[in-house]
Amino acid sequence: MPGRSWSMTLPVAPVPHVAFSDLETADLQVDALYAGGASGNTSDDPMSKLIKGVGNQGGFRYAGSPAKATVKLAVLYTSGGEVDWPDHLDVETGTFTYYGDNRKPGQGLHGTPRAGNVLLRDVFAASHGTAADRATVPPFFLFEKAGATGRSVLFRGLLAPGGPTLTSDDELAAIWRATAGQRFQNYRSHFTVLDHDLIPRPWIQHLLAGGDPLGGGCPDVWRTWVEGRVYRPLMAPVTTAIRSRADQLPDDAAGTAMLEEIREYFRGREHDFEACAVAIWRLIARNTGPVDLTRPSRDGGRDAVGTYGLGPAASRIAIDFALEAKCYAATNSVGVREVSRLISRIRHRNFGVLVTTSYFHKQVQEEVHEDGHPIVLVSGRDIIDALRQDGRTTVHTVRQWLEQSFPKP
Repeated sequence: MPGRSWSMTLPVAPVPHVAFSDLETADLQVDALYAGGASGNTSDDPMSKLIKGVGNQGGFRYAGSPAKATVKLAVLYTSGGEVDWPDHLDVETGTFTYYGDNRKPGQGLHGTPRAGNVLLRDVFAASHGTAADRATVPPFFLFEKAGATGRSVLFRGLLAPGGPTLTSDDELAAIWRATAGQRFQNYRSHFTVLDHDLIPRPWIQHLLAGGDPLGGGCPDVWRTWVEGRVYRPLMAPVTTAIRSRADQLPDDAAGTAMLEEIREYFRGREHDFEACAVAIWRLIARNTGPVDLTRPSRDGGRDAVGTYGLGPAASRIAIDFALEAKCYAATNSVGVREVSRLISRIRHRNFGVLVTTSYFHKQVQEEVHEDGHPIVLVSGRDIIDALRQDGRTTVHTVRQWLEQSFPKP
């Protein structure tokens, strides 16, 4: 069953802010803010009061033991600020990407003190088993740091491991990283936020008491997943079609430096950025097939033309697209002229892609949206988000990727 779509244009009740003194009796409502304390120490942590017994530190928190397979429920906490481990919630699709707890060299993949990676390994394995196997998977509750200071958190939803469109390899993968020349592995996992906006306090208490997870007020979406591995994702399509300049560029120093590294690498030979733009598009659209760079045109521009695959591998169709790339400075927007050129070149193709290291002028976005042109606009922030999701999180790793993938002539 498809998930419910939320329309932000409809009137909605204000999201509550729950005071620190009320945490122990509060339900968990999607996107509600749960206030931290004011003591200035770990006792200010709201999650340990919201869900007794899960502790007040770390990204993985749980009641029970992963080593003994007795976890009753689990909490995933993300600060959203670790550039090397870019946890990410895609609110449009309900997909949450989370990195394991082996985040530095010196121990094995499953050797972390909190055993978070052991928990990931076991629940993803059980998720592909029988209904009885999935009944051993603890419900996961997702919290995100709210604001730059303090310990307040947002509740982001009830999670089930995996997703309706992912392969088992995509759902949980052991990836390599290196720090100071030392290589190590960590997990990258994908969960689905289930379509349920309020977790009742009685179910939480029932779980903590060791009760049957399918009893005690269990949400229907969790029961459906356990019994048939059917995902009902909480999908919230974005209704804001026009992004500001700030929304289209990285909002942190590391991301800004990574984007500037790309610009500098192609300085004086900006047309060579087109091959890089194709590689970035492949990170965003994984089913992209063969892509060819065409010869430079009279106006100095050059298209890439390619195909995107739809359908299962045994019966896949390929739709054509044209891609253009603009390696611009952050102060130079992509305007109507550049987009009009692409529009004229997709007459015989299904859609177009325009990738830029800068941003798109408001008028461009309005015309593409209002006239219904099938064009994907990929801005500087989108580039950095794609690279981070692929594990390129520093200037050094971006430079290394550029030098290896697009060597200078």
